Amino acid sequence: MKFVRDLWFVLAAGSLLVGSAAAQNDSGQKGKQKAKKPTGPSIVWMNELGDKELPTGVTHRTFRSDAAGQDVGYCLYLPPGYDDEENKERRYPVIYNLHGNGGNEFHSFEDVEVLHEGIVAGKWPPMIVVLPNGGRSTFYKDSFDGRFPIETMFIKEMIPCIDATYRTIAARHGRCIEGFSMGGRGSTRLAIKYPDLFCSLFCQAGNVPRTSENFDPAQPNVYPNNFLGPDIQNYIDNDVFKLLEKNKWKVKRGLRILIACGTKDGGHLPTVRDFHAALVEHNIDHTYIELEGLGHRRTEMIKTLRPIWFNYHVESIHRATAEHAGRSPE
Repeated sequence: MKFVRDLWFVLAAGSLLVGSAAAQNDSGQKGKQKAKKPTGPSIVWMNELGDKELPTGVTHRTFRSDAAGQDVGYCLYLPPGYDDEENKERRYPVIYNLHGNGGNEFHSFEDVEVLHEGIVAGKWPPMIVVLPNGGRSTFYKDSFDGRFPIETMFIKEMIPCIDATYRTIAARHGRCIEGFSMGGRGSTRLAIKYPDLFCSLFCQAGNVPRTSENFDPAQPNVYPNNFLGPDIQNYIDNDVFKLLEKNKWKVKRGLRILIACGTKDGGHLPTVRDFHAALVEHNIDHTYIELEGLGHRRTEMIKTLRPIWFNYHVESIHRATAEHAGRSPE
């Protein structure tokens, strides 16, 4: 069974894991970290690099967004050999890495450095990484008033632009999505909402709330009411659990899911466990990891899982490519 094999591989790599039964039995445990209330949504559409240095292979670029009415910044990693003459016909899979709350397009450089080292060492195949700009406290949703068309910008404009501009594998079997915290929350919702677009999801300590249950017209100035507006349908359409019920057969057929969270990440672990339980209830195969003693610390999560950080995406791409070609994965 693939789910068991994935868990064993993680254990063999030296990370700490609590499987599904242990997680459910320990569901009452509370971490010391308190969840912070989200700040108001905002975005600087194109940011300046400042004192940061771009890693090897990374450039800062822009694309035109009609939804935003302006150019939007993003960072792009192209693997070694992309511009070589002998590779001019080669196409590459893409990982979309969504940043956390308060971030911008200059993020996740640790991920890119880990990937680059693995590609150079021959551990992982060459892949493109796109680092979008999702603003602060948007959670990669469209606001009801049109001020923050983040989902539309990403799904309907950015992904087609990336596919048209670079030599990507412009199909589900060549496209992965991931992110930490707000990025994990956003990537999870988008992957479940658009399972035909992605073959692999890696939710890194991203909250998975039951959005439709948070609708409260009596508090129009309180999040999420001040972002999603007065129509309850908007909350239903943005609820991962409702989307999972709606799209579960597409998810089962084509989307592989990896979830990781620390046992001391009290602000995120409860909803992560809730989502894990929903996947189990719907009999959706996935890999679920709890890292013992880890709080909401992205860099330490990467350090702990560094040897296998991109293995899941690579396996997902391999399986989806074989399925697309009508073969069985070897």
